[in-house]
Amino acid sequence: MKSVFITATDTEVGKTTIAAGILAELVKLNKTAAGFKPIAAGCELIDGQLKNEDALTLMKAANHALDYNLVNPFALKTPIAPHIAAQQHNIRIDFAALNLHYNVVKNTGAERIVVEGAGGWQLPLNETDYLSQWVVAQNLPVVLVVGLKLGCINHALLTAMAIKQMGGQLIGWVANHVDPNMLCQQENIQALTERLPAHCLGVVPHLSAGESAGEYLNISLLEQLL
Repeated sequence: MKSVFITATDTEVGKTTIAAGILAELVKLNKTAAGFKPIAAGCELIDGQLKNEDALTLMKAANHALDYNLVNPFALKTPIAPHIAAQQHNIRIDFAALNLHYNVVKNTGAERIVVEGAGGWQLPLNETDYLSQWVVAQNLPVVLVVGLKLGCINHALLTAMAIKQMGGQLIGWVANHVDPNMLCQQENIQALTERLPAHCLGVVPHLSAGESAGEYLNISLLEQLL
């Protein structure tokens, strides 16, 4: 079993789009692939259970069927910072709980697990702990989704620096065109390529509804890096 953690330069820059694209391509390689989004804030009541659109997207892209509560164990209703939402609902998110849920998913027999974070790299879990610390402790290789918009170079370099300083493994990054009107897109991609200390795994255009990012990703390279 091999896992990869998907983080991003910000919230709403395409983590789920890229994670689902990776899952879809792994399925094409005949790998049994599962998605795991441990924390999601902004859930709706569906069939009597709080569910998150991003987690459902991962489940749709995967071919290793898991119950929703395994894919997204911390489903928080309010679309705010997860640690605040958890406090409001008297829910405690900590390393022990994440380890428990992640181990359950690992023991289901999937060959590949795509773990999607929430927000950016430094996501608080509670008063003292961060999701990034858990990722490093689990020795998960990291793929950084860079949302191409004004300021993305700074955000990407700061994130890469933080991952390195914490002892994390940044193995690759993906440029995602979240702003189709961004000026000098190619120049920004070149600047990122020259400066980020990891492989570019793909440049994803501004996608139409229902279009997969997978065809724009170098999954063969990702497989070599895992």
